[in-house]
Amino acid sequence: MSASVRRALGALLRQWRAAALLAALIGIWELYVDLGGADPLILPAPHAVASAMYDDRGLLWSNFLVTAEEVLLGILVAAVAALVLATAMHFFVTVRRAVYPLLVASQTIPIPMLAPVLVLWLGFGILPKLVVIALVSFFSIVITTLAGFASVDPELLKLVRTFDMPRRRVFFSVELPTALPGVFTGAKIAVIVAVIGAVFAEQAGANSGLGYVFTQALPQLLTARAFAAVVILSLFAIALFCALTLAERLTVPWAHTSGSQIGEMDR
Repeated sequence: MSASVRRALGALLRQWRAAALLAALIGIWELYVDLGGADPLILPAPHAVASAMYDDRGLLWSNFLVTAEEVLLGILVAAVAALVLATAMHFFVTVRRAVYPLLVASQTIPIPMLAPVLVLWLGFGILPKLVVIALVSFFSIVITTLAGFASVDPELLKLVRTFDMPRRRVFFSVELPTALPGVFTGAKIAVIVAVIGAVFAEQAGANSGLGYVFTQALPQLLTARAFAAVVILSLFAIALFCALTLAERLTVPWAHTSGSQIGEMDR
């Protein structure tokens, strides 16, 4: 096992404070419901949510696979589009000045209102889900990638240019490696909001997926099942975040100074 992998796993294991706080909150939640603080039909106790996760495991698993496919494909589309756009904005000032305001404006669109329109336009298949997920995900990757390009040491650029290095080689040898931590930072933000976007898209129009399960469970007062769907979505997002954190440590180990990155887990 490489040193980078050992450090990443060690950092995850050292998150005992967060685990202890989570356990305390779950215990408080359990006591609150068990002591009559809330109707279990409205707020199920954690043990009821756990039971629903087991009893409905077939239903939840099959619908999780649908949502996971949407999220992963949506993030892939968002990442490719974001990298291409960020690179174009980096190379061409005119493109940056023209696109940047529109890029910001795209994030002011209320996704819960847009999602039903996309479903009516593009149908009930996977396409409108991918569009919604890409819309909510790509902005963070574009912005952090641009910040990564801007962080290149000007003195280093002057140095490589004294060797008459071609522009393409400068980009791939100096600028892109420097921007990679920013790319990962944006991607880690994107995987969190991508799950939220997938739920919005499924609630707007779908016949499968955990967002659909949640929407169908609430009117039937199957709140434990609805909460189970929420827990699975949350665990999935956390797993994606941790996977990207590990990938970042393996790909750009030089970028990990204490507290410098979102997702830093050494403390």
